[in-house]
Amino acid sequence: MCRSGDEPDPAQGGDTDAAFTALLEDSAEELYEAAPCGYLSTLMDGTVAKINATLLDWLGMDRDKVVGRLRFPDLLTVGGKLYHETHFAPLLRMQGELRGVALELKGTDGRRLPVLVSSVVKHGSGGEPLLIRTTVFDASDRRAYEQELLRRRRDAEQARAEAQRARLEAEQARRQAEADRERLADALAVLQQSLVPSSLPAVPGLEAAGHYLTASPDLLGGDFYDLFPLGGGRWAFFMGDVCGKGPQAASVTSLTRYTLRAAALHTPEPTAVLATLNSVLHERYAADIDPRYCTVVFGVIEPDADGGRAGVHLASGGHPPALVVRADGRADFLPTPGGLLVGAFPDAAFGSAHTTLAPGDTLVLYTDGLTEARTGATRENLLGEDALLTFAAEHAPATAQTMIAAITGLLESFGEGLDDDTALLALGVPDRP
Repeated sequence: MCRSGDEPDPAQGGDTDAAFTALLEDSAEELYEAAPCGYLSTLMDGTVAKINATLLDWLGMDRDKVVGRLRFPDLLTVGGKLYHETHFAPLLRMQGELRGVALELKGTDGRRLPVLVSSVVKHGSGGEPLLIRTTVFDASDRRAYEQELLRRRRDAEQARAEAQRARLEAEQARRQAEADRERLADALAVLQQSLVPSSLPAVPGLEAAGHYLTASPDLLGGDFYDLFPLGGGRWAFFMGDVCGKGPQAASVTSLTRYTLRAAALHTPEPTAVLATLNSVLHERYAADIDPRYCTVVFGVIEPDADGGRAGVHLASGGHPPALVVRADGRADFLPTPGGLLVGAFPDAAFGSAHTTLAPGDTLVLYTDGLTEARTGATRENLLGEDALLTFAAEHAPATAQTMIAAITGLLESFGEGLDDDTALLALGVPDRP
């Protein structure tokens, strides 16, 4: 580069041009021998007549051992030689030219060199074929690229196949899980129905209604209730809630129901019945690592012969208080203070209470799934006894059927807020016409 304002030096420019010209002064022989590709000329039978140094270097051969001694197919692998004889040579004779045919050369060290071969037949002045000129290009990088593409394609196909297999297995597992869940739900439903009466008996002078709402169809609940005759116009009823859920809770529920029925037929006095149940549960489960207990309210109701009134005597062991909905529109709890959990202690005390149901009055028993239903997003927002009392007063007076229907609608309105199973039992004296 010359400085600004300086004149270029003709002598210096001439030297540069001369040097560049010298670089371009390659002889035809040098261009042939040192070309970046392989050249060879063969007779029509394939005998090598001429070969450049580049191709000899690729093959690792000496010129005097190739020219006039080997045929072009001798430079190929077995597969390439077979292809040359069956396809390449016949097509070349027919067409006079072939371009970009993929073959493999065989080096003296056993190395296989992928190449692209193009051949042209040279003809004489009379049109007779004289020799074959062939150009050979190294295709190692291309072959490696193609192999990498094939490998990636195989990997992708394998990944798709594995993903498809995983989807099929997941679908099969999902269907199996759904089938198992349906079978389990059916079995649980049958077992759950065995823990509560399928229907309540008809009681002269009374109206009875019950309902059981399951919070989770996949778990057995521990809530239970029953109504059965004692003879002499008296009827026994009970409601309870066993701690926990699942098969263990169901076994306790079954034992509790049958014990209550047997004890009531032997001694129908409510506190005595609960004392018998307490002894049975404490003896059976107190020594276990996971002791079992329950809350129970047991009562005896005796309608008048004329159907005008019904006397109620009940006892409670830790159960929520019974609700009495009066015909005059009032709603009150029937407290049974001092009642302890049944089965938790060897000598438990139970509170008792008496009331009389007049025409239009209804006694409602429930489990804590009702009062502990969430009215908000957290456990801090529960329905509670005060809200239940207000709700009952708003629906008073009500028959047993209408009261159960109203509370069932209230439970269903909670949606996911209903965390626990809920049992309902209502006994009412029909209002006089």
